[in-house]
Amino acid sequence: MLFSSLALAAFLVGCGDSSTPTPTQNGSTTNEAGSSNGGETTSEKVETRLVTIGTGGASGPYNILGTTLADIYSTDFGINSRTQTTGASVENINLLEQGKIEIAFVMSDALSQALAGEVSFKEPIKNVSQIATLYPNVVQIIAKKDSGIETIEDLIGKRVAVGDQNSGVEVNARTLLAGHGITYDQLKVDYLGYAEAADGLNAGTIDAAFLTSGLPNASVLELSETLGITLVSIDPANVDDIAKEHPYFISYEVPAGTYGNDQPIKTAAVPNSLVVRTDMSENDVYLLTKKFYESQEKLVNSHQAANEIPALDAQSGFIAPVHPGAQKYFDEQK
Repeated sequence: MLFSSLALAAFLVGCGDSSTPTPTQNGSTTNEAGSSNGGETTSEKVETRLVTIGTGGASGPYNILGTTLADIYSTDFGINSRTQTTGASVENINLLEQGKIEIAFVMSDALSQALAGEVSFKEPIKNVSQIATLYPNVVQIIAKKDSGIETIEDLIGKRVAVGDQNSGVEVNARTLLAGHGITYDQLKVDYLGYAEAADGLNAGTIDAAFLTSGLPNASVLELSETLGITLVSIDPANVDDIAKEHPYFISYEVPAGTYGNDQPIKTAAVPNSLVVRTDMSENDVYLLTKKFYESQEKLVNSHQAANEIPALDAQSGFIAPVHPGAQKYFDEQK
């Protein structure tokens, strides 16, 4: 199974009681355990009127899938749901913690670090709960076809875009490079998002770029058709060694033909997670989770990366604690 190598925490389930409801930040009422109406009944109405979904770069799968999900929520629940284009994982987690968005797409490595208060997070993040494990984010290191860059070690001394600063792309780029004994001091680093990195490769201002996302990435696809690119490989043995310390990394192959490549390209991947604010009501998260799983066909139609979202019965080993509202939905499906 795709996620069997991940050493992740088990579901953490909140238990409701019948204490007096108190208002949450989004205006709905919950008891101290977060259960609407003591967890006894379920309303079909989403109480919060605004659901903002943190995504990532405009051309990436996060934004495409997030836009589709926001449209579904707006149409089916009659609420104002919208996406917010961000620097992706790290920024999204911080926005959740600050109560500025309700849902976010994030990479599992950044989520793990947020819960531990490591790397880009000065202290553990508390206001984040998980409702789904998503498709794998595939590390796609792209270079011009005639660049001579074929392996990650060939990046030394080159001008390399590593993603927006502190984004999930940049976090895993830094980790993978370090796992190969390569530091930023050995590169000429540019902090560029998907579209900017593609422009830089096209203009010749950078030599290579990390564009970590679901497959296919629109920016990479366009480059493969207009510029001619090489997908830089990462040795699976090296990925396995890195995973001993960072267990969210898995080996992955970019299938032949994805970007006109004749052969599969070995690389690394990190699963994505769909997360919500912990302080959202159980009933709201129950309904949002239910609608997410019932909308898989529409999500796949918007971006094929959704094909690799694990089925409901394979949702295990979450990185963050499961939100009680999502757990309620999972329990109903047993």
